[in-house]
Amino acid sequence: MSTIQKRFGQRVRELRTQRSWTQEQLAQKAGKHWTYIGGIERGTRNPTITVAEAIANALEVSLSDLFTNVEG
Repeated sequence: MSTIQKRFGQRVRELRTQRSWTQEQLAQKAGKHWTYIGGIERGTRNPTITVAEAIANALEVSLSDLFTNVEG
C-alpha cells in the first residue's frame, strides 16, 4: 500500500495535469519552489496543512477536493 504522502502527491499531480500546468506554474501560483512541488508529487515531501492550503488555493479547489481519493 502506498503512503499518504504518495497518494497526496498523486492527487496534486492529477489536478495539476488536468490544468495542463507544469510543476513550475503550480509552484509559482502556490508561492513554493518547483523542486518542492516535485517532491510532494513524488511523495518524498510531507507538506504541512499550510502548504496544502496554498496548493489548493493555487489549483482553485477546496482542501476537501484536494484530499479526495487520498485516503487508503
